[in-house]
Amino acid sequence: MQRKGDSTAKTSRRRFLGTTGAVAAGAALVRPSAARAAGETLALHGGPKAVTVPHADAARWPLYGKEEEDAIVAFLRNPGYGPNEELEREWQEYYQVPYVKSYCNGTSALTAMFFGLNLPPGSEIMVPSYTFFATIVPMRLFGLVPVFVDIHPRTMNFDLNDAKKRLTKNTRAVLPVHWFGNPADMDEICDWAKEKGLIVLEDCAHAQGTRLKGKLMGTWGEASITSFQQTKPVPGIEGGMGIYQNRECYERATALGHYEVPKSYPEDSPYRRYAVSGMGLKLRMHPMCAVLARLQLKRLDQRSKEGVAQTRSLNDRLTQLPGLYDQKTRPDAQRLYYDQNTLFIDEAEAGMSRETLIKALNAEGVMARPFVYPLQHKLALYAEAQWWHHKPVIPDVLPGSEQCNATAIFLPYFTKPVPELVEQYVKAFEKVWAHRKSLKA
Repeated sequence: MQRKGDSTAKTSRRRFLGTTGAVAAGAALVRPSAARAAGETLALHGGPKAVTVPHADAARWPLYGKEEEDAIVAFLRNPGYGPNEELEREWQEYYQVPYVKSYCNGTSALTAMFFGLNLPPGSEIMVPSYTFFATIVPMRLFGLVPVFVDIHPRTMNFDLNDAKKRLTKNTRAVLPVHWFGNPADMDEICDWAKEKGLIVLEDCAHAQGTRLKGKLMGTWGEASITSFQQTKPVPGIEGGMGIYQNRECYERATALGHYEVPKSYPEDSPYRRYAVSGMGLKLRMHPMCAVLARLQLKRLDQRSKEGVAQTRSLNDRLTQLPGLYDQKTRPDAQRLYYDQNTLFIDEAEAGMSRETLIKALNAEGVMARPFVYPLQHKLALYAEAQWWHHKPVIPDVLPGSEQCNATAIFLPYFTKPVPELVEQYVKAFEKVWAHRKSLKA
């Protein structure tokens, strides 16, 4: 991790502030309030709380309103599966891809994607351990082998350098996850995969509408999925979507869970004969979820833009404090925020532990907590041979994942402008940093 004392880091920080219009925000930390903070008593030691404005619905999500209510009532009066087809059509248009299909959730979309690959049993797929189980566990149903890859502890995304060390003759695909709306290094991952003859897949459950070099996440790989679960940027309460770049993968994947679709395949499709029966599952999205997701998709880009501005109004000031960082995003990426606002502490640089910091912030009224995500490679399911045709490749240690779990801090993701609350959050952090020497123990 690069230290803020390095000349390169200082130059980069000045350039960032200059190009984002955040100079005033950075300067705010040398204003009189920062000096006053040193003279104020921490709430932890009996002083007044810095945060007194109620959080109320500042982080409320999903943001459903009258339009959603009216649409659901209209659907109940005239139910049917039309909303699913309409959502698929709009999703295909938004992403400009040849094939899409909706599913009952992101997990089923992943399951169908793995089936659609038609890889022989024993084929290895590189995937981060730092992810939800659904990115990995469905592989076992088709004899596929998860190879656990580390993440970069500041981006929370797929570590390509670690993946390169784990390449074997059985490796067939790579599956990055775009964590909390932060695009992974898909250009570099795709270049390496092409060189090695690997299939590129994407888990975009957190990253609808995000881009790298102007290209949407979900369109870099041969296939990708997203989720419409209610915490996600396009919340439909539940639901998922698969994107496919080639016909073979689309037809095979869709036949698994949509028995009604193969009859629409071209005459030369090897899967057309499975019309009526399908391939064994029914993974259809509930149309009420599609009604909600359609309306949320219309607002995705504007809400994402507003969410970035709201989050930066806080983070650009907090990350001026020694030892406090936020999720690293490439300058050529267009990200979003959702669910939580993630920061990282360098305990040596900050002069206090994460536990001490959170305790002091909580006393000030800040809603902060440590973030420790279950690492998949440590779970019992992957170590027990009875559940796998071919056992997963389990590493001894993934240091980036461990570091992320040891340093990550969650703050609320404010879903509407709350300038007074932001000011009080900044004040709370300034107070804690002004007294950090006394908190060191």
